[in-house]
Amino acid sequence: MSGNTFGMLFSFTSFGESHGPAIGCVVDGCPPGMSLAEADIQHELDRRRPGTSRHVTQRREPDTVEILSGVFDGRTTGTPIGLLIRNQDSRSKDYANIADTFRPGHADYTYWQKYGIRDHRGGGRQSARETAVRVAAGAIARKWLSERYGVVIRGHMTQLGPNVIPFEGWEHVYGNPFFAANATRVAELEAFMDRLRRSGDSVGARIEVVASGVPVGWGEPVYGKLDSDLAAAMMGINAVKGVEIGAGFAAVAQRGTEHSDEMTPHGYLSNHAGGILGGISSGQDIRVAIAVKPTSSIRLDRHSIDKAGRPVIVNTHGRHDPCVGIRATPIAEAMMAVVLMDHALRHRAQNADVQVTTPRIAASAPPEVAAEHARAAAVDDPDPDEA
Repeated sequence: MSGNTFGMLFSFTSFGESHGPAIGCVVDGCPPGMSLAEADIQHELDRRRPGTSRHVTQRREPDTVEILSGVFDGRTTGTPIGLLIRNQDSRSKDYANIADTFRPGHADYTYWQKYGIRDHRGGGRQSARETAVRVAAGAIARKWLSERYGVVIRGHMTQLGPNVIPFEGWEHVYGNPFFAANATRVAELEAFMDRLRRSGDSVGARIEVVASGVPVGWGEPVYGKLDSDLAAAMMGINAVKGVEIGAGFAAVAQRGTEHSDEMTPHGYLSNHAGGILGGISSGQDIRVAIAVKPTSSIRLDRHSIDKAGRPVIVNTHGRHDPCVGIRATPIAEAMMAVVLMDHALRHRAQNADVQVTTPRIAASAPPEVAAEHARAAAVDDPDPDEA
């Protein structure tokens, strides 16, 4: 099987299966000299790990990370960093009834057709269990980005099934199991998930990730665009079926006068581009949203086929997330981090000596400047439908 390595200059190669003895990855390209300990990585893994609330899978994995190489006297050496997470609470018997059948909406059928062999226990290699090592690699990237450039990466859930979650403040995200930036909606979300869990069904979710403090200039203008690499990284997360950069699909209904982010000496007036112009970071917040589909492993009867092609009824019992999107926020943050670090190193390799005299403007103009321009636009710009 190929396709287990992600990244160019900063990269990681993952290994392991959901019900094997361990999962892990080898991180390559981390510059030497950065202080790094297990605790730096464990904090992020604890945010993603299963069993943290009644609303997610009750598989009890501590997800304790071990650093096997690449660190000496508490600092990175520039050599490959080996990370290992041992599986401690697998229950393979839960999957015995799907050994010869295929779960609808899952990778069972395509995996079998491609390889002719599959580890059906918990999805094997295609399990979302593998995303734990992405979070571990991402923890290294976000630490380096923070220390070197002051980049801050944060994510939050903006929709759970039909429930839209308005943004109130980042301070709320760490105080609830949904990563919701809105404390007033938590009780409503918990009641919804309790009903959903009892029904045996599942739902999807929408997650937004924001990177602040990204300098101007990261990304390439043709192949290797920053937004295309971010989109690929997010689509590579299990169960993700859609990605938006900035305004995303809302741009379809916008006019050019609205979508194009005007600039003033005091900063940008809007950020519909999501912090990326022509594949290159603009200095604004980079904003990415993902759509996570409903969990495919549900206990309700679904029509499918077996290996012989005969019709069967499939239901999956065991410990599953009624909404895999609930634990997706740290994963999306991690993938944002590894892409940004990769592009930071690529930019540094080719363009570190580039200097221009044009001053760099602020990520956003002060509110009073934006308000003044909005008033002027309302007076000067005619309605295109009446002009």
